[in-house]
Amino acid sequence: MDQHSGSKKLIVIAGPTAVGKTAAAIQLALHYNTVVVSADSRQFFREMTIGTAKPDADELATVKHYFINSHSINDDFNVGDYEKQALQLLNELFKVHDVVILAGGSGLYIKAVCEGFDELPTATPGIREKLNQELDEHGITYLQEKLKTADSDYYNEVDLSNPQRVIRALEVFESTGKPFSSYRTANTNKRPFNIVKAVLDMPREQLYERINRRVDIMVEQGLVEEVRSLLPYLHLNALNTVGYSELFDYLDGKTDLQTAIEMIKQNTRRFAKRQLTWFRRDKDVNWVDATNPDLIGQIISLTGL
Repeated sequence: MDQHSGSKKLIVIAGPTAVGKTAAAIQLALHYNTVVVSADSRQFFREMTIGTAKPDADELATVKHYFINSHSINDDFNVGDYEKQALQLLNELFKVHDVVILAGGSGLYIKAVCEGFDELPTATPGIREKLNQELDEHGITYLQEKLKTADSDYYNEVDLSNPQRVIRALEVFESTGKPFSSYRTANTNKRPFNIVKAVLDMPREQLYERINRRVDIMVEQGLVEEVRSLLPYLHLNALNTVGYSELFDYLDGKTDLQTAIEMIKQNTRRFAKRQLTWFRRDKDVNWVDATNPDLIGQIISLTGL
C-alpha cells in the first residue's frame, strides 16, 4: 500500500541479513532501469567489505549503487546524517527516475528515509561518561539488563551487541525519564514520493543455513585478514559490530578461531531475529516469500507499476 502522495515511487527491499536483498534489489533496478540506494548501516564504510556482505564488483557494475563505500570508519556519520543525505540524494534521483530502490536490513535507517525522526533531547552532561564507566566495570550484559528494564520495546529491536546503541538509549532515558523508543513514534514526516515496502522472509531454518554458509564464505574470502588490518581502529563505533568484534577477541587471544567463527554465526542469527522483530512492528510492510521462484514478479505486483 502506498503511504504518501506523489508520482515518484520508492520501493523498499528490506529483511534480515542473508535473505537475498542485494540480488532482488539489483533485479528490480534492472527491471525499472533505475538505481539502488543502500540502507545498510555497515556498508557505507570503505574499510569494511567482507564482513558487511557488500555487493561484489560485478553487482556494483551491473547497477549504480549509492551509500556503498561512501564514508570512512573515521567519519562521524549517524542515522540523522544519513536521513539528510539520503533525502537530498533522492530529490536528485527522482528528477531522472520515476522509481528508485532502497535496499537494506537496517530498520532504523529505512525508517529515517521513510518517516524521519522526532528530535531527540539533549543528554544531561555526565550521563554518557557514567554509562561508559559502567560498561568498563560491569560489561555489556549489565547495560543490556538496564535497558530491558527501562525500555523493553527498544531492547527487543536494538543490536544488543553494539554498546554505543545501548548507551545512547540509556542516556536518553536517564536524561528525560522517557524511553528512547517513545521519541521515535510520534510523527511521520510526509515525503514527496510514494513508498512501497517489501520485506523478504523465508523459513527460519533455511535462513539460518544461509547465514552459517555466508559466514564460512566470508572466512574463506579473508575476513580474519580484513579484521586484522582494522586492529588500530577497534575503538571506533563502526567496528563494534557482528563479524568484527568476535574476531577482535580472537586476535586479542581471548578465544580460538573456531569459537570466534561459531560466535559470529550465532550473533548473526540473533541479529536476523531482531531485524524481523523490527519489521513486524511496521504495519505498512508487505511480506514477501524470498524462496518464491517469481520473487521479482511478486514485488512488481505490489508496486502497481
